[in-house]
Amino acid sequence: MIFGLTIEKLLLIGLIAALIIGPERLPRYAEALASFTRRAKDWVSSAKTRVRDEMGEDFDDVDWRTLDPRQYDPRRIIREALLDDAPVPTVRAAQAAGAVTASGTTPAAPVRSPFRGPSAEPTPYDTEAT
Repeated sequence: MIFGLTIEKLLLIGLIAALIIGPERLPRYAEALASFTRRAKDWVSSAKTRVRDEMGEDFDDVDWRTLDPRQYDPRRIIREALLDDAPVPTVRAAQAAGAVTASGTTPAAPVRSPFRGPSAEPTPYDTEAT
């Protein structure tokens, strides 16, 4: 099946095109169609080769069916995201939550202003840039 067309529909379109074009011009159009088909096939082949060369060894490892946009199902994606295991808290998150360190003390989480960098100095401001 090509773009949802069946063989019967393709034959009917070909027959109508042959009647409209006429027997005098039909060989030229058939030759042009064959030439176009060969060029399209060569173009697709060269594009595939180029992609394979640029991706290297990883090209064969890709599961192309998972990248097909027709496989996109938002309900499945959300369901899988909700069923994933909870993320493991990092050291900073544990410290910010008030966890006790190995020495038995509770580390104080540094308070950072969103407008300042890690130090107490204000961020640089260029008056000529505005």
